[in-house]
Amino acid sequence: MKGSPTLNLVSLMDIFTILVFFLMVNSSDVEILQQNDSIKLPESVAERRPSETIMILISDQDIIVQGRKVTGLNSIDKEDETIAALSKELNHHASRSSIKDPDMPERAVTIMGNHDIPYQLLKQVMTTCADASYTDISLAVTKTANKQTAAPEV
Repeated sequence: MKGSPTLNLVSLMDIFTILVFFLMVNSSDVEILQQNDSIKLPESVAERRPSETIMILISDQDIIVQGRKVTGLNSIDKEDETIAALSKELNHHASRSSIKDPDMPERAVTIMGNHDIPYQLLKQVMTTCADASYTDISLAVTKTANKQTAAPEV
């Protein structure tokens, strides 16, 4: 019993190997949207997770597609139904896609904007997306807990 103690590393290596594979498999479950401090998203109890799509960011001053400024909000004509600069950018992204069929699910877009952007602007952005054959339009929201609402008193 006077021998020097030894450390058996085989069991420890087995645990770390399993842990590495577990972390690799589960690391792709997280979907993080582009974060911008100037935008406060509306809240929702959405159940479906977002998928990776073209991101349209509507800030206080600009419209940004995939991190690139497309136009300023002050240069948008409120009388037009669509936004020409946004349409040009979406058509550019569509031409770069390997799928040319406009009915394919790759023609999806996510709009991320303040909860208080004017409806007219949101309608213009959505109409522009639809005109560019991006018919799968999603709105980015902040997920909240599903709250039970009480019936209003009469």
